[in-house]
Amino acid sequence: MKLALGPNLFYWTKQATLDFYAEVAKMSVDIVYLGETVCSRRHELRAEDWLEVANQLADAGKEVVLASQSLIESESDLKALRRVVDNGRFLVEANEMGAVRLLAEHKLPFVASMSLNVFNSHTLQLLADMGATRWVMPPESGRDTLAGIMKELPAGMETEVFAHGRLPLAWSARCFTARRFNLQKDTCEFKCIDFPDGLLLKTREHEDFLVINGIQTMSAKTYNLLGELPDLAAAGVNIVRISPQAQGTGAVVDLFRKALAGALPAAEAAKTAAAALPEGICNGFWHGQPGLELVEKA
Repeated sequence: MKLALGPNLFYWTKQATLDFYAEVAKMSVDIVYLGETVCSRRHELRAEDWLEVANQLADAGKEVVLASQSLIESESDLKALRRVVDNGRFLVEANEMGAVRLLAEHKLPFVASMSLNVFNSHTLQLLADMGATRWVMPPESGRDTLAGIMKELPAGMETEVFAHGRLPLAWSARCFTARRFNLQKDTCEFKCIDFPDGLLLKTREHEDFLVINGIQTMSAKTYNLLGELPDLAAAGVNIVRISPQAQGTGAVVDLFRKALAGALPAAEAAKTAAAALPEGICNGFWHGQPGLELVEKA
């Protein structure tokens, strides 16, 4: 299986972002997804900056995919989407159906993102007919849903699974981070940049519950399928995705690489990763259980 690094879902300073991707160039990942997918107000990196990073990573031997925004709300968002679609070099990940339509009109191959909510083979075939050559399973799906889809997988379609990171659960036109500070979305003061791994929310019982990341709601626990790598390989999965975090992404990549190479048992790799995550890990969705649960193999 190949290792993919998903798009950075958080808002970091320009220098922190550039430093991170300079390190990514040295990491043992095969595929890197780039671009702002959460909020159009995040402008630390402009389109030209993302393309420069893309070219640098391609020169380092990585397959680069440009990811589109997940929620299109304005004409300026559409213009940004058209620039991504018309980049002329790199594959595009479509995060909403407007991007799918534009890519299909241009007869360009694309990656069907997990936010397109592909839950059956009929939907996947429709996207394949429009040009999709890879699909990313929605993380709320599990191994049983995957097994059913894999039986009727369109010819030539690659399968990618979100295997490590805080789970993107929902998007909204309202900015939750701005709301937390009694600010309007259009005058948010870019508060997201103060929370490089999102803003943790707790219940009244002081239990970790969710993470808010601008207009995106995420899980507090980190979804981790390191221990399930043998099952993923047996299911025919081609690619596993790691979602960037502010600290320790390189260490997580190394654990996945060692587990894939057989140098470290997958279960042991999962425990090592869990020790570095203060809010803990979960894998419930994969096992058909509530997502925040951790199901350990016997």
